[in-house]
Amino acid sequence: MITITKTNELVEFCQSVKGTPFVTVDTEFMRESTYWPQLCLVQVAGPDDAVAIDALAPGIDLAPLFDLMDAPETLKVFHAARQDVEIFYHLMGHIPAPLFDTQVAAMVCGFGDQVGYENLIAKLTKARVDKSSRFTDWSRRPLSDKQIAYALSDVTHLRDAYRKLSKELQENGRSSWLESEMQILTSVSTYEGNPDLAYKRIKARNPKPRVAAVLKELAAWREREAQRRDMPRNRILRDDALMEIAHHAPKTANDLARTRGLGDRMANGPGGVEILKAVERGLAIPESDLPKQVKELELPSGIGPVSDLLKVFLKMICEETGVAQKLIANSSDIDHIAAFGKDAKVDAMSGWRYEMFGEAAVKLRSGEMGLAIKNKKVILLENTSGD
Repeated sequence: MITITKTNELVEFCQSVKGTPFVTVDTEFMRESTYWPQLCLVQVAGPDDAVAIDALAPGIDLAPLFDLMDAPETLKVFHAARQDVEIFYHLMGHIPAPLFDTQVAAMVCGFGDQVGYENLIAKLTKARVDKSSRFTDWSRRPLSDKQIAYALSDVTHLRDAYRKLSKELQENGRSSWLESEMQILTSVSTYEGNPDLAYKRIKARNPKPRVAAVLKELAAWREREAQRRDMPRNRILRDDALMEIAHHAPKTANDLARTRGLGDRMANGPGGVEILKAVERGLAIPESDLPKQVKELELPSGIGPVSDLLKVFLKMICEETGVAQKLIANSSDIDHIAAFGKDAKVDAMSGWRYEMFGEAAVKLRSGEMGLAIKNKKVILLENTSGD
């Protein structure tokens, strides 16, 4: 068991694994009281060795690790990579590459929707992962041997899981499917935290354009403030308070103080001044530039039974092929296929999803195919029209 606390040790390890076909990577971080995740520990395993890199060790320089994350010849393997990649993006200024996410690969290979690490390891390697230290405060030092062993297990077991998933992807010819699904993880826009898009995080039921404009300005102010103060956004102001302010559009501190959970102190302080400025900006946006209300595409009545039939077909396809249903289509997608057939604007109408499900779903909808039960199994019947 190796814990790296010095830069020269990190240099030596990174040089030893640089150039290997892959390394498995995981991080331990804290985020309860900050906007940006606080990196505490990085676990990296090569084909033979595994180390825990103490990111909080005094004087340690993580540059050698970042060089490894950039090495084009070495695949970086994560499980449920999004938060880990966000950390590296924030520290490095760009996304590590190339990447492989075993959770996404497992969905493509038929292990269910967003399968957890513990379950995946059990299914692939029969190993039992000890999760007794999952609630560790990783910012406290020293870390115990048990905590380090727990952290390292997240990358040592991952080596075998990656090898098996990689082999299965090659054998079933679905490597290109994985590449398609990895696009979100490898897109800079996933990690930018653009304040002007922060309003999209807030669950608002299609507000009126003027309310949406004010909400957008308020959310952008809160996001910038959270980033500046490195504080969780809801500690600045909660979503429901933002929505209430957007609806009432207060013009004075006295009006603002009536917002539930805000209070006189904030309303009359610097934060209140900035909130009122954000409201003013939202109110000043010309009518022509207001956010457009998203009109729900009206679905024809009577498609319920068709949707239900297509959902049965989707489940049948996924059980036969071992692909997670979530990857192919959700309930809304199915409703649109039931309503509009090949003209439905959903992912299942293109690429590998169309080949696997969409094309046959359209034929099923049009009556060119049908479903039947044989030997207690649902089967697909072709040419049911008798042509």
